[in-house]
Amino acid sequence: MLSISGSSGSRSFCDKLTRRDVLKIGSLPMVGAAGGLTLPQLLAAEAASNNKSHKSVIMVFLSGGPPHQDMFDLKMQAPADVRGEFQPISTHVPGIQICEHLPRMASMMDRLAVIRSVVGSEGRHAAFQCMTGQRVNNQPPGGWPSFGSVVSRLQGTVHPGTPAFVGLSPRMKSSTWSDPGQAGFAGPAHAPFLPNADGADNLVLNGMTLDKFNNRKSLLEGLDRFKASADAGDSIGSLDAFQQQAFGILTSSRLAEALDVSDESPETLARYGGGSYEPAGYGDAGPLHNHYLLAARRLVEAGVRIVTLAYGRWDWHGRPHGTNFENARDHLPRLDQGVTALIEDLHQRGMDQDTTVIVWGEFGRTPRINKNGGRDHWPRVSCAMLAGGGMDTGQVIGSTNRLGEHAVDRPVHFQEVFATLYRNIGIDTSVTTINDFSGRPRYLIDHNIHRPLTELI
Repeated sequence: MLSISGSSGSRSFCDKLTRRDVLKIGSLPMVGAAGGLTLPQLLAAEAASNNKSHKSVIMVFLSGGPPHQDMFDLKMQAPADVRGEFQPISTHVPGIQICEHLPRMASMMDRLAVIRSVVGSEGRHAAFQCMTGQRVNNQPPGGWPSFGSVVSRLQGTVHPGTPAFVGLSPRMKSSTWSDPGQAGFAGPAHAPFLPNADGADNLVLNGMTLDKFNNRKSLLEGLDRFKASADAGDSIGSLDAFQQQAFGILTSSRLAEALDVSDESPETLARYGGGSYEPAGYGDAGPLHNHYLLAARRLVEAGVRIVTLAYGRWDWHGRPHGTNFENARDHLPRLDQGVTALIEDLHQRGMDQDTTVIVWGEFGRTPRINKNGGRDHWPRVSCAMLAGGGMDTGQVIGSTNRLGEHAVDRPVHFQEVFATLYRNIGIDTSVTTINDFSGRPRYLIDHNIHRPLTELI
C-alpha cells in the first residue's frame, strides 16, 4: 500500500516538496509477521550490490488457469466435447497454428515462443508456483522467495530511487491470485513494492496524475512521523542512508512518472487498448486493463528489474458465470491486443533483447467440456508464451496427446522455465545459492534436474 498522510509544512525543496514530505510503504509481506514494511527496509539490503546491468522480466499471470486447448493447442481431431467452439488460424511461422481469437499473436509468431507441454503444477489455485517455481509444502526456514525477491537480493537496484521488484496487482478477494510472491529467505528488504496494494487508491493508474501526487496535502504529516524516530532536528541529512533513498523516490519522481501512463501518446494508449481497473470476475482476480501492461514497460524503462501482474479471471467452470467460450471471447482478444502491443513497444524501443515477457497460469483446463459449458482444473499439463530476452523465438516447444490430456513430447517443467528466466536476467542457477533462515545454502531451483530450455538459447 502507498500510505500518504499529513498536513502542511514549511521548508520547500526544488520539487515543491517540503522537508515534511514522506513516502511510507505498508502492506508489504514480511516473513512470519502480519505487519507492514517500510521502503527503507526494502532498500537496505540492496545497497551492497554493484551489479547494475539491466536485464528485466515482465511476468503476466493469468489468474485461474487458462484453457491451453482453446489458445495455443487446439485439438481439431478430438470429439466435439473436447474440441470446443474455436478454430485454429495460421501464423507468421509456417506450420504453427493458434486460436482464431489471437490474430495479433499469430501475426508476430516469429517473436514468440509457445510451450504446449508445461508440467509439474501442484494444482493449487494460486500464483505461488508461477512466482517462485516452487511448491508450497515443506518450505525451508523463511519460505521460498519469489523470483523478483531473488533478483532483488542478488542484483540490487538499477537506480537508488527505483525498487528492483514491483508487483502491480491490486488487492483481490482471492489473495492467492494477487500475491506477487513472498520475500522468503531472500529477506524482507526484498519484498515487492506494491503501489496498488490497498485496492482503492491506485497510484496514477486510477487517475492519479504526477501533479496531484506531488501536491497532495496528505503527504505532509507523514514525514513528521517518519522523521520522529530518526531525530528532532531540522535537516533531512540526519535520516539514515536508506531513509534518504526512500525519500528520493518521491523527490526523483522516477517511480511516479513510470506509473503515470497518461503522458503516453493517444496512439500508444489506443494500441494497448483499455479495460477496467476493477479486479475481474467477482472482484477476486486480476484487472483486465491493458494500461497495466503499458505501466510494466514504463517501470522497466525506469529501472525496475522484475514486474509482475495478474491479468483477468481464467477460472471458467461454466454457467451461471458464463461458459468457457463466452469468457474466452471476452478475455482472449484483450490479452491478444495488450501483450502484442507490449512486445511491439519493447521492440521499437530496443528493449526486446534485454526484457523477457512471460504469460502463463497455475495450470490448464480439463480436456472435456463439462455439462455447464466450462472446463475444470487440470494440473497435468498447461501452456506458456514467452518473448524477448534474446531468446530463439518463432517456435513451439512440446506437444500433448490427441485430447490435450498430457504431454507426449518434450514435457517442460515449471523449474525449467524458471531456469530460463534466471539465465535471461544473468543468474546461473547451477551455482547460485542463497542461505535460508537457518543458514543453509539453497539453490534457486533443483539444479541437478532442471536446466534452462536449450530450445530458447
